[in-house]
Amino acid sequence: MDFEPSDEPVALKILIAGGFGVGKTTLVGAISEIRPLRTEEVLSDRGIGIDDVEGVEGKTTTTVAMDFGRITIREGLVVYLFGTPGQERFWFMWDELSYGALGAVVLADTRRLTDCFPSIDYFEQRGTPFIVAVNCFDGADRYDTEDVRSALDLDPDVPVLMCDVRRRASAKTVLITLVEHSLKVLTASQSSS
Repeated sequence: MDFEPSDEPVALKILIAGGFGVGKTTLVGAISEIRPLRTEEVLSDRGIGIDDVEGVEGKTTTTVAMDFGRITIREGLVVYLFGTPGQERFWFMWDELSYGALGAVVLADTRRLTDCFPSIDYFEQRGTPFIVAVNCFDGADRYDTEDVRSALDLDPDVPVLMCDVRRRASAKTVLITLVEHSLKVLTASQSSS
């Protein structure tokens, strides 16, 4: 798929998914050219016993609907980023958010690796191209990408990479990897039909 300049603007939609506190809001904020739309609320007593904060005890806010950001690649080509809410009680919004998405980034945290299983399952079941980006938190154990792939039981063609979503260059590498992977999957799907 080649993106040649035309009179019709092209918009790509990318989802940023993963467990609670994994860095979705941070990734959107690090790369967006506009001030991102955030729907964060302060964690309250209502989440006690519902939201598991083990491993992210310092977290004080949570996304309750979505994060939204935009990147202009060049005139006529724009990428829209939609960060999904991480807690199970907000998953009902994912179907609407994922409609028309080119692909998804599943953020993972090695301190809470199992938290990204629901995101992986969601995209696998829908045939949405995705990658796994391991957000390297300060003080968290570091693992080889193949160890992460094995622990998550990922297909060999699903890219896994390490990142620091606080850094724009790292977030950019994550998004480029996703777009390249998604285009490869879409091209393979078109040539097999």
